[in-house]
Amino acid sequence: MAARASVRAGKVAVAGLACTRTSCDDAAVPLVRVVFPTAWDRKQLAVRPPDVVAEYEYEFSAPDDEQCGADFDVLGHVDALVAAGRRGADGVFSCSDYPGATVAAAVGTRLGLASSSPAAILRAAHKGVSRRLQARIVPEATPAFVEFDPDAWAQTTFALDFPCFVKPAKGCFSVLARRVADADDMRAFLGSTTVHDYRHGFLRPYQALVRRYLGDGVDPTAFVAEAQVYGRMATLEGYVTDGEARALGVVDSVQHPFTGSFVAFEYPSSLPAAVQARMAELSCRLALGLGLRWTMFNVEWMWNEADGGLHLIEINPRMCGQFADLYAKVDGVHGHRVAFDLACGREPPRRSRSGAHACAASVPLRVFAPVAVARAPSDADLAAAMALFPDTLVWNEVAAGDELRDFVTFEDGHSHRYGVINLGAPDSVSRDARLATVVERLGYRFAAAAPV
Repeated sequence: MAARASVRAGKVAVAGLACTRTSCDDAAVPLVRVVFPTAWDRKQLAVRPPDVVAEYEYEFSAPDDEQCGADFDVLGHVDALVAAGRRGADGVFSCSDYPGATVAAAVGTRLGLASSSPAAILRAAHKGVSRRLQARIVPEATPAFVEFDPDAWAQTTFALDFPCFVKPAKGCFSVLARRVADADDMRAFLGSTTVHDYRHGFLRPYQALVRRYLGDGVDPTAFVAEAQVYGRMATLEGYVTDGEARALGVVDSVQHPFTGSFVAFEYPSSLPAAVQARMAELSCRLALGLGLRWTMFNVEWMWNEADGGLHLIEINPRMCGQFADLYAKVDGVHGHRVAFDLACGREPPRRSRSGAHACAASVPLRVFAPVAVARAPSDADLAAAMALFPDTLVWNEVAAGDELRDFVTFEDGHSHRYGVINLGAPDSVSRDARLATVVERLGYRFAAAAPV
């Protein structure tokens, strides 16, 4: 039975799902069921954001996002959650990309809660289907693309020049998304065991969701090739109520100059205000055109400063859990507060620059060559690092003795993430100095990885 973390007036209680309220005082407080909770959910909510604590209870529903393997019966899970009914819940939410967002929509729709339809979520997230719709809704921002079956790509009418960018139609973070230089590079990549296992193993639950909600006309294991775009990358996050879309904020995605790996996410964006306004208009038009409602969404963009071109990379019909506290730090509204409002059919509050910090960043800590973890921070180290500066959060993702060498299955093909630091500051110089101090206090040490 899933544990429930019930938050009210700064207190946390854990109880079984059969208990739907902790006290008479809680009777008027909406309850949000978090399905497929992620590590972002647990870390962000563990610090009990004040605006979430004041307004909501929440419960984590098993299993966690990371516990869903290839053999997970996702359709049976949807049906079981629906059969169990609301059990006092006023909304259902997930920031899990796969399978959480679709499951939350399926359950919410069938229980009559505020929700997008599962079909709308799947259409937005399937990179082939979504691209076709983008080309109709925001044609001025949609790059050239080709959707194809990896087993038959050589027979595909490939109307793109090499090099191009290739990724699964159903992606998971940056796994298997990569630049291919030429036809030989494409052939070797698509013929790899990793691609085969991803398509025919990892994506099995996704295939079941697509068959139920989109039918047989959509290939869940397709890949998409796209014309390369260049410039500065940023993510606009926004939300849709019932027929109205609004921008929440624009976060700069800072990439490694040689590998393209994400090395920082900085808020607020430093892009020109006119560019951000154009991003907002296009993103909101797209979200509404895709039929999204009562959900957050994030849209990745590339802005070419040289020619002013604004190119749509992709839309994700869910909250970005990694960014949730960045808005709290700068604007005074936590991302989970916005998401819970939407799950309960409420209009989120609109605030800007009323937080405790002028700027904030989420910084993935990465290695770019195989290493062994000689020392990882203890719980005491983590607590001490987070106490250095107000509102700092740290995720540690490794243990001493781990070897970080699989850059393809778990990451972007060029790096391996071992931790994340989210922090705020009065300015960018202070932010960078604080980051260095936190990293030093964490005390990571690495050694050469053993030969394979």
